[in-house]
Amino acid sequence: MKTNTIQNVFRIILGAFMTFAGIGHLTFQRDEFLAQVPRWLPTDPAFMDFVVLSSGVVEITLGVLMIFLAKHKAKVGIALAVFYILIFPGNISQYTNGIDAFGLDTDQKRLIRLFFQPILVIWALWSTAGWNYLKLKLKLNTKL
Repeated sequence: MKTNTIQNVFRIILGAFMTFAGIGHLTFQRDEFLAQVPRWLPTDPAFMDFVVLSSGVVEITLGVLMIFLAKHKAKVGIALAVFYILIFPGNISQYTNGIDAFGLDTDQKRLIRLFFQPILVIWALWSTAGWNYLKLKLKLNTKL
């Protein structure tokens, strides 16, 4: 799928952001990310740490792929959008349980944060032409 220069710049910025966030999962922001593990999952510290570490590895992988796998950027963008949807329950859990992390120390701040997740989904799909890829696939499947 074709993308323009602005989309490519935003794709690379998002990839860098994801890589940095993934490194944070594994190192200096590990405790902050523990706060976002949904409380309906097992609260065993070892399991929660596994969730943080594994999601960090996924974020680094998706970030690097966003930057360097331009040939398959639409598929990577779709995968990243799905990832954002899958981790959204962690943000909801942080809000509903009133957990302070990342400077989100009030219910209002935690609520506002929830509205940024759809923006990330849109960013991933727009910057990679993932929207167009999905439309094309749906169009081809309806013709069969």
